Amino acid sequence: MMDFAVLQQVMNDLIPFNRFCGFRIVSIEPGKARMEVPFRPELIGDPTRNALHGGVISALADTCGGCAVWSSVKDMHSRVSTIDLRIDYLRPGKAETLIAEAVVVRSGNRVGVCDVRLFHESAPSDTVATGMGVYNFSRPKNNDG
Repeated sequence: MMDFAVLQQVMNDLIPFNRFCGFRIVSIEPGKARMEVPFRPELIGDPTRNALHGGVISALADTCGGCAVWSSVKDMHSRVSTIDLRIDYLRPGKAETLIAEAVVVRSGNRVGVCDVRLFHESAPSDTVATGMGVYNFSRPKNNDG
């Protein structure tokens, strides 16, 4: 059974890349995740416009989508990996906290598909980027023989 508190701890504290970037889970439920990355000057990709780097935006989308898919899998010990990721950048990310919301739209035996939307809390209707992620999940092998 999925333990969301453990999943949150894994995503927030045990994955070095997430810690390095500052990604944090805001909320999680089966098939849905909301994450954020607080602004830091090191995340700027275009200093002339003071805009977030596109890699930060896509990494947050990918991480949030993977988390949403992981939350829809029954076994906490499953592994989730990205198969495909598409990001559409709609407007520059501002020098403030960026939020991602991901929803699983399909979860099969081994593959999950997720829609992701990124925005700032100061303007939640102004979508910064949208994404679609496809993720493989593998269940742990049963040692019953």
